Amino acid sequence: MGKFVITVRKNGEFQFNLKASNGQVILTSEGYNTKTACLNGVESVKKNAAIEDRYEIKVAKNGKPFFNLKASNGQVIGASQMYASERTMKLGIASVAKNAPEAPVVEEI
Repeated sequence: MGKFVITVRKNGEFQFNLKASNGQVILTSEGYNTKTACLNGVESVKKNAAIEDRYEIKVAKNGKPFFNLKASNGQVIGASQMYASERTMKLGIASVAKNAPEAPVVEEI
């Protein structure tokens, strides 16, 4: 089972990473000013991860595909890593959809 890992950035902001069962980061949040806001972001990911239309597929300047997960209001709540191919990116989306809804939250603060 995957898990959400909450950490504090060097600038004091909170962020979360959704990690797959193999420990690989599959989604990273923006920085949040408070832990409560970060936890709200986690809940938003849990709610939206299974909704296919909430994934925005993008291509970086270097040509590598990645995706953003958006909330119902269109705000980005998490971004993926860069992938080697569209196929592996789609596997990443499937992993977020599978892992996020039931993933526990672990704090590494």
